[in-house]
Amino acid sequence: MNTTRKPFGSKPRLSALTLALSLAGASAVAHADELSNPKAAPGNAVTAGATKGSFKLPGADTSVTIGGYVKLDALFSDKSAGVDSVGDQQLSASLIPVGPAAGTHKKDQVTLHARQTRLSLATSTPTNYGEITTYIEGDFFGDLPNGNESVTNSNGFRIRHAYGTLGNFSAGQYWTNFFNQDAYAETLDFGGPVGEIFVRQAQVRWTQKLAGGEWSVSAENPESVLAVPGSATTFRSDSDHTPDFTGRLKFAAGNGIYSVGLLARNIHVDSGAAPAATSGKWGGAAAVTGIVPMAGKDDLRMNFNAGNVIGRYQVAGFFPDGYLDSAGHIQLAQQISGYVAYRHFWTPVLRSNFELSAANSNPPAGTFNGINKADQSQHLNLIWSPVANVNLGAELIHAKRIVTGGDSGTLNRLQFSAQYNF
Repeated sequence: MNTTRKPFGSKPRLSALTLALSLAGASAVAHADELSNPKAAPGNAVTAGATKGSFKLPGADTSVTIGGYVKLDALFSDKSAGVDSVGDQQLSASLIPVGPAAGTHKKDQVTLHARQTRLSLATSTPTNYGEITTYIEGDFFGDLPNGNESVTNSNGFRIRHAYGTLGNFSAGQYWTNFFNQDAYAETLDFGGPVGEIFVRQAQVRWTQKLAGGEWSVSAENPESVLAVPGSATTFRSDSDHTPDFTGRLKFAAGNGIYSVGLLARNIHVDSGAAPAATSGKWGGAAAVTGIVPMAGKDDLRMNFNAGNVIGRYQVAGFFPDGYLDSAGHIQLAQQISGYVAYRHFWTPVLRSNFELSAANSNPPAGTFNGINKADQSQHLNLIWSPVANVNLGAELIHAKRIVTGGDSGTLNRLQFSAQYNF
């Protein structure tokens, strides 16, 4: 669910009192009245932190918050993406089989997994220069060489976010500054709408508040992924000479929240066999998002992206960043994408989301058949939250993938999810 894809959302946390009782031991239980008053607490006691739901360890000024959730997803797909494929666990348009024989002998796949389960740790420490805040978050979508569905269903823990901030300056791994992550649609599907920008990467960022919003700039980790002659498999050049640069303005207008993001990238290759090439080219892209309140608690979320270096920034790296021609020169292609999502609350504890999403590109002539060209998706769900910490839901998903050469394939899926926050 999208509310769990955002690390700094207002999710319930493990209470400070519970942690105090468990960590401080019997003596702390006996003096619970002292714990409620930090001035009276003994020096070896765990105390309430400076932020809601946080705690402080004995002798420390740092407030610590532990959070996360457990999530089970059960999916029925009309075709499988292959043995142990992540495409059976979340929508990844690049893994939808295409062509006349798409999905042959791989129909009606049932999959259950808990890989989206998440753990997070946040800290806040006062200093003479303001608060130092850090945030670390991970889930279980990491690769594990020996993991499979045969016996233990082992999955690797991976870092999603590892980030620190002091004043206006931030550094670490986080969502790209190019896109406002608050505008993501709420889906049970971990993959989400195919038209969204979705990248987490290492970066340095400066954020400046202004009346009604903020502006921010960043330098982020570069990576060039290229379509090459004679192959439907993209090539990672590993020859990046400059960071990706972004700038974003986020502002309120009327009752809505909007953002405009700009991206500048140098797509580069230096290879002896892809074919032999040493080439680079600058390009750019723009992303516009909006969150518009509607009647009651309903809202409309929208996004439109356009440029010639969207590439791997498209969710799941759907597009190539550049196209290498037979002469060893990089060509850039126009790429557009976006989505519209409406969230409706039937009651305070029952809501639905409906999204329409698409992405398209114009690859240069001569691009090899089988390279991703376009995709689209629709999600429709019903989510029930019987208590604040629980989301139970069902979702219908339809998606389509089109590649150069004209082949296409579709995916139809029914997903059920149960999520328990802490």
